[in-house]
Amino acid sequence: MRAMYLGLLLAGVVAGAATAAESWLQFRGPGGQGVTSERGLPTHWSATDNIAWKTELPGPGTSSPILVGERIYLTAFSGFGVPGQEGSRDELVRHLVCLDRQDGKLLWKNEVPARLPEQERIRDDHGYASSTPVSDGERIYCFFGKSGVFAFDLAGKQQWQADVGDGLDRWGSAASLVLFENLLLVNASVESSSLVALDKQSGKEVWRARGIEQSWNTPVLGKTADGQTELLLAVGGKVLGFDPQTGKQLSSCETGNDWYMVPTTVVEEGVSYWIGGRSGGALAVRLGGRGEVTGSHRVWLGKNNSNVPSPLVHEGHMYWASDKSGLVYCVEAATGKTVYEQRLPRADQFYASPILGDGKIYYVARNGRTFVVAAAPEFELLATNELPDRSIFNACPVAADGRLLLRSDKFLYCIDEP
Repeated sequence: MRAMYLGLLLAGVVAGAATAAESWLQFRGPGGQGVTSERGLPTHWSATDNIAWKTELPGPGTSSPILVGERIYLTAFSGFGVPGQEGSRDELVRHLVCLDRQDGKLLWKNEVPARLPEQERIRDDHGYASSTPVSDGERIYCFFGKSGVFAFDLAGKQQWQADVGDGLDRWGSAASLVLFENLLLVNASVESSSLVALDKQSGKEVWRARGIEQSWNTPVLGKTADGQTELLLAVGGKVLGFDPQTGKQLSSCETGNDWYMVPTTVVEEGVSYWIGGRSGGALAVRLGGRGEVTGSHRVWLGKNNSNVPSPLVHEGHMYWASDKSGLVYCVEAATGKTVYEQRLPRADQFYASPILGDGKIYYVARNGRTFVVAAAPEFELLATNELPDRSIFNACPVAADGRLLLRSDKFLYCIDEP
């Protein structure tokens, strides 16, 4: 009996450790909000200081890493479209890459040939591996645009593949996957102007919402004031709410911007917060509406904007970085009133969405310069850190184990400040 008790206790400890380690399973971490409860996160680093490890990747990509147990998973591509390299479209290959979480060692990579013809050129070197994988702790789900959606077990064995359309776009395919109960949710705006739900076990289509035009953002699940779950997505000029179980459209709200929105929303206390587009500004929309809700559920509409990175909401304030002006913003979440608008020194473009943890916001510029800003309504720049290795940083950072993971088009860095 004593041996059985100890065995059960040990099994519980191991299971608990695995559960604790599986805390960053999707784009922007828990709930897709970009906020972590991690403590002791690093503030200062350089190319030579506080780098726990640095691993060369088999190809570029703008997707972010995810963490499943003691493994890191990310996607990359090679053979075609790699900056500075020659190649033809028939050589394009995607990779699902698995690394050891502790030392960054490459454990394996799985190759997925492209379904041709692929886009001949993608703007701004976004490339062919922009969608962050998602995991339920048992499988890894990847989205490669026209080539389809793939499910792999944790050892890299393919379980199924599903097509969601064959459309192409000069900006490429970028939206990441989201899980809801037994469903895998896919923004296939580029591929088929659709929002698609697949059965995560089989890959079979469960429902499809059509008319999803000009949409590059990742779907987000949010709770209404009465505890109902809504699926949120932006399209050209509107933000939409759906029933995630059936795909039925519930609501539509005008954004004040007649073009597309790339950034993903964040949700807090029944309100979704949005930025994005070449015109218009930030806005807040209360969940739970039905039909056209611009007059009834749009809480506020602001003037400041950003076209690529997603925002954060923390303790009653909303934070974000402009994709190209070097400005960072803080506004009151309840009113949209600007608290500060601050230009960061020597800031480059921002494509990576920021994350917040340990009282700090991490803004990662494309040139590898990371600005660490206090997560407070009074602006305070805590540190400026550089990784000058001629890499391009487009992926969102990941926080875990008191460390940060930063992915460029060439390397994955693990930053650990003693």
